[in-house]
Formats: sequence, structure tokens, C-alpha cells
Amino acid sequence: MTKPRRAPRDTRYSRYLHPRWWPTWFIVGFIWLISRLPLAAQWRLGVWLGELVYRLGRHRRHITETNVGLCFPELSAAEQRQLAHKAFHSNGIGILEIGLAWFRDPTDFTPITEVHGLEHVNAALAQGKGILLLGGHYSTLDLGGSLVTQYIEADIMQRDHNNPLLNAVMTRARERRYGTVLGSKDLRGLLKRLKANRIIWYATDQDYGRKNTVFAPFFNTLATSVTTTARIAERSGCAVIPFSHFRREGELGYDIHFQPALQNFPSGDDLADAAKVNRAIEQEIRRYPDQYLWMHRRFKTRPSPADPDLYGRK
Repeated sequence: MTKPRRAPRDTRYSRYLHPRWWPTWFIVGFIWLISRLPLAAQWRLGVWLGELVYRLGRHRRHITETNVGLCFPELSAAEQRQLAHKAFHSNGIGILEIGLAWFRDPTDFTPITEVHGLEHVNAALAQGKGILLLGGHYSTLDLGGSLVTQYIEADIMQRDHNNPLLNAVMTRARERRYGTVLGSKDLRGLLKRLKANRIIWYATDQDYGRKNTVFAPFFNTLATSVTTTARIAERSGCAVIPFSHFRREGELGYDIHFQPALQNFPSGDDLADAAKVNRAIEQEIRRYPDQYLWMHRRFKTRPSPADPDLYGRK
């Protein structure tokens, strides 16, 4: 049985005036209102929101604690619980930062944003083959992307939201920041943009099942890891540059990090290439481990269907 095809994007707001869209408009309006608050107030409110989800979201708390236990076995049980708890606070802030990314001018935050390693981007652009920015699902996902575009011109690959109106708001916001907003499966468009020496924001750090993946270590636990990154680099000759974005601890502000391009990539060995990508993402996560999306079942797919579910599900 074939899956139904997703309807094309329609970002015209006039398309969403029917009363059935009013609840979503209410959510959008609330996000807009929150985005007008001072940043310090938003961070405090985000911690409160994260604490609420931590207390009420038993299932997500279990997933987060399982992931943290698998990835940081060197921590004591109390330290693991503390990290998982703090991750909810960080992701609560991240939810509210969506409004900043969608409705605020990123230049508002330029004075409190610092960029590290921009020379690696400039060096790769000089090669003329384009750049894959190897990002990750950090809690600053949307705002970090918006801030990045103040320093580089970039395109983005986007998985469309299931709610068409939220998707329209998100896409319109991203189109104001990025050159092109590509669909998550538009590899032809991606290769075309790389050929034009463009920079593409690209993330691979979730469980996408068994198709086009290998099982490579992620924090020393085997996880499905896509081989597409290596295939894209092989076909285009582009540089693959790990980058990350985090909010600072103890002060209001953000840091963006660009790393040197991956060397000897691709190597022709899918497993070795996937492991290299995972290590690069791990290195960035370790800067602020609580600011990563640990609520996702990163280790859901196991090497063998007979292997036990690490999350204790049947």
C-alpha cells in the first residue's frame, strides 16, 4: 500500500482564513506575543515550561533519561538524572525561541552573538564546490539557524510540518532568512545548489529507520546513521563542515561554532564515514549536553529486529 503524497506547500495566508484554522492562528498569535518579551523573561518562562513538561511528560522523561544513561555512562545515576532534568529546561527555552526565529529580526541579537571558526567556511567556499553544514538537533535549532544567516548566505533543507498553517508560517520565516528552502527529500535541488557553490544547512542526527543507513557508534551505542551525507559529498565534491549553536550559561548570549571541514571524506567506507559524522556531532553536543534534543528515540531501530528495545517498549 503506497503512502498518500503530501500536498504541495501553500504559504499564502489567505488560504487559512476558514474557522477550522483559528485554533492554529491562536497558537501563532501566542508565539508572536511571547517573542516580544525581553530575552531574560523568555528564558525564565522557558525553564518553567520545561519543568512542567518534565513533571507531566512521563514518557518523554523516560526516553530522555534512557538516552542520557546510554550516552554518558561515566556519570553517576544522580548526575544522569540532573542532566536529563536540565535538558527539559533547555528545550523549554528552545520552544519559546521559535518565536524569536520566526518573528524577530536576527540583528536584534547580533550584539550578544559570537561566531567561532568562520575562516573554515571561507576556505571551503574558495574551493567552489559548495558546503554541507553538518548541523544537529540542538535546542537552539530555529533561532541558531536564523542567527547563522547574519554571517553567511545559506540555504536549508526542511521537513515540512504536518500542520499546513504552521508550516506556512515556518516556511515564510525561513524564506526571509535563507536563500532557498528545500524539501527534506529534494536531493536534486540540493545538488544543484551545491553546484552553484552554495551553503546548505543539513542535519542527519535522528533515527530514520533502516533505509540508506548503517549502524555506526553514536556515543558508543550503535545507531542508524544515514549514508546520504557521504553520497552527496561524493557526487558534488562539497566540503562537509560541522557546526553548532548554543546559548551561553550564566549570561544572555549565543555562540555559533564552525569546525574544519571533514578530512578524507567520503572515504568509500560507509560505516567509517557515518562514524566520522557521528563523532563530529558528538564533539559539538559535549559543549552543552543539556542543549541537545534527547527526547527523540535516537536508538529506536536496533541492528537486529530480535534485539531488545532499549526504551523498554514491546
